[in-house]
Amino acid sequence: MSLEKNKLANVLLAPIVSEKSTIAAEESNRFVFKVQKIATKLEIKKAVELMFDVDVDTVQVLNVKGKVKRFGQTLGKRSDWKKAYVKLKPGQDIDFASA
Repeated sequence: MSLEKNKLANVLLAPIVSEKSTIAAEESNRFVFKVQKIATKLEIKKAVELMFDVDVDTVQVLNVKGKVKRFGQTLGKRSDWKKAYVKLKPGQDIDFASA
């Protein structure tokens, strides 16, 4: 595996499976992934195409701010992270059970 493909393989951290993401996948062929904070739209597009062998139409990214939480008397903060909504071209699909 080349250095470029190795880097792209590390862009996607995990798929996000929630009620909202499931509805987006069913209605508009849009899948949601947790990605590296430094990942660009082009890197995310190439990574999804490489990992799942599909054609990507559009990518939308969203920076999620970490919540401030209290642990006893001390305040803590969860880490910020990045979410990507990936829309596939018509006729394409990702099956997480087989991937």
